[in-house]
Amino acid sequence: MTTPHDAVVLAGGAAQRLGGADKPGVRVGGRALLDRVLTACRGADRTVVVGDPRPTVHPVRWTREDPPGGGPLAALDAGVRETRADVLLVLSADLPFLDEDTVRRLLGVLAEDPGAEAALLTDAGGRDQPLVAAYRAAPLRRELARIAGERGTLAGGPLRLLTGALRLTRVAAGPLASFDCDTWEDIATARARIREHGTVLDEWITAVKDELGIELDVDTGVLLDLARDAAHGVARPAAPLTTFLVGYAAASAAAGGGPEAVAEAARKAAALAQRWAAEQDEAG
Repeated sequence: MTTPHDAVVLAGGAAQRLGGADKPGVRVGGRALLDRVLTACRGADRTVVVGDPRPTVHPVRWTREDPPGGGPLAALDAGVRETRADVLLVLSADLPFLDEDTVRRLLGVLAEDPGAEAALLTDAGGRDQPLVAAYRAAPLRRELARIAGERGTLAGGPLRLLTGALRLTRVAAGPLASFDCDTWEDIATARARIREHGTVLDEWITAVKDELGIELDVDTGVLLDLARDAAHGVARPAAPLTTFLVGYAAASAAAGGGPEAVAEAARKAAALAQRWAAEQDEAG
């Protein structure tokens, strides 16, 4: 079970290396970078985005640091003020490959170490990523207040002032989880990666679910097998039509359209396609 938590997503900044472009709104795989991060942290009880309001695929609370553009410490403080949970997930809005598994790992590692005040992701080079991390709220608030008191302001302060004072535990990143987009070259790399053979289907399914507001996890292998059976046993156009009808039947089912309803509807349709094919074989 995931630790109850809120999420703070930092979506401000001048994006100077992108020529001042609206970085959270830049699309990778048809989805804004911010929306990709919001999907990864959709398990949060409350999600606060620090930045200029815009339409998003998941509901959020908006706030802004004072002064605007005051840097990550000021933005983090503004976001934390809007949270209530004892554990806070803190993320930047430019992580195209962040996924829910990485989020669960961060929260799980923090929960398993009572002495730790934060669990930080480390990148492939072993560098800490304080904006891909889970923090205990009380120590985080304590240190933000201390820094503000010592400096007179949080604006312009580096994140190391915060992480250097906390008891940390670390989580090694997967090959892509900590990849962030600071330049147009990074954006081009991310767009190319999601079209690689091993990932493009999962990327596409996630994008469609976000676009349609669907949070259902289904066995895509079952649906692909069904599409193959319909195409080979009946006719090629039967593949998309059959999978659509299976989805419609599952949504109308008494089970409420959950994964089990999809699997059962797919099983029935696949059996029908196989019977159809068997008749053709007998006729041949």
